[in-house]
Amino acid sequence: MKWRCGVCGYIHDGEKAPDKCPKCGAPKEQFSKIEGDAAELIEKSRKTNEMHVAIMGLYSKVQKWAKIVKNEDLDPTCVQIADRVLKDTNETIQSIKAELETHMKKGKWG
Repeated sequence: MKWRCGVCGYIHDGEKAPDKCPKCGAPKEQFSKIEGDAAELIEKSRKTNEMHVAIMGLYSKVQKWAKIVKNEDLDPTCVQIADRVLKDTNETIQSIKAELETHMKKGKWG
């Protein structure tokens, strides 16, 4: 079963709502049960949401390395590759953020 905090939107998995929200501290009475298709949609979306978050973390690390290479400025071709990596990873990260926002608005987050 899934429960949503009516104050902050936190999703709790369990047979019953928690005594208080782990995120905002709202009491148990603020939770409502998420039923049927809505609960299934959240469960299915967790896989892609997790993938998106993992990719953002990896790309952030790649960007750090690309910035180091760019700042070293030892080889023009390496700098060009670093610039392309920075551009491509930034566009992908921004696209993922927009997609995650869409998931949240559609209730596909939790």
